[in-house]
Amino acid sequence: MKLSTRTRYGVRAALELAESAGRRPLQLKTIAQHQEISLKYLEQLMAMLRSAGFVRSVRGSKGGYVLAKLPSQIKLSDVFNCLEGPVITAECVQNDNYCARSADCVVKQVWAQVQQAVTNVLESITLQDLVDKAKDKKTSNYQI
Repeated sequence: MKLSTRTRYGVRAALELAESAGRRPLQLKTIAQHQEISLKYLEQLMAMLRSAGFVRSVRGSKGGYVLAKLPSQIKLSDVFNCLEGPVITAECVQNDNYCARSADCVVKQVWAQVQQAVTNVLESITLQDLVDKAKDKKTSNYQI
């Protein structure tokens, strides 16, 4: 399973907004520069996140984007599902009629376990968890 750039970049942009939560809005050009993402591509990602209710735009000279919810209220699975859709390891896991072997297939059971494991991980992590991990990493890099 490989994540799309849309999901990887979207999560990075959401994390940057989470790290600045409670402060002023971030302009897209700032996020694009920090995350090394094309501004046009970032605009598309933010439109998706905005329509899903995870971010909102603030107008004006000091405007930009902010999270629409607290970082602790946004799970990684929420962002993933918004940008990528549901986690699907194999079509047969979602649709028994996809394959004639589906009822007796032991490999299907493995794909279902993998899918559930990925879903569980994404459900268990919030943007706040990522903010906290980033702070811990920065702090540990400066310790002697």
